[in-house]
Amino acid sequence: MKTLLDIFDRQFTLLQEHSVSLVSKIPPAKLYWQPFETDALFPVNSCGEYILRSAGAVEQTFGGITTRLWDDPFEWTLPEKLSTNELILEYLSEVEETRRRGFAFFQTDEDLKKKMPAPEKLKPIAQILLETLAHAENFQGRALAIFKILSK
Repeated sequence: MKTLLDIFDRQFTLLQEHSVSLVSKIPPAKLYWQPFETDALFPVNSCGEYILRSAGAVEQTFGGITTRLWDDPFEWTLPEKLSTNELILEYLSEVEETRRRGFAFFQTDEDLKKKMPAPEKLKPIAQILLETLAHAENFQGRALAIFKILSK
């Protein structure tokens, strides 16, 4: 029987693999392509931006777990800084390494019941991981939708 840690690890691994696969398929000229103009209430970002937001959610969570610093990676994940597919793939690799370091803190499923500040209030680690997966998968799904639009 798989443990909850195994299940979480597998889901984060799949998230990473899907992001890498998608970034590898996006034509470089379409990485930050906007499908249409929208207003500020309902922004539609590019594939690249959504992938960065997905990875940023994972980085923020595991940075918080490992260092107790819940820094938003917004500043170092701007399209101007990560302007190519290759740079995004490098960033995804860095995020995966951060995630693996974070998972090394967990030995058993019991560790998932422990509470930690995330970032403002105490939450069980399992809840933090679930929320992160939901958030990151949401952004990844948006990236996939934009990719399908640009692939037509």
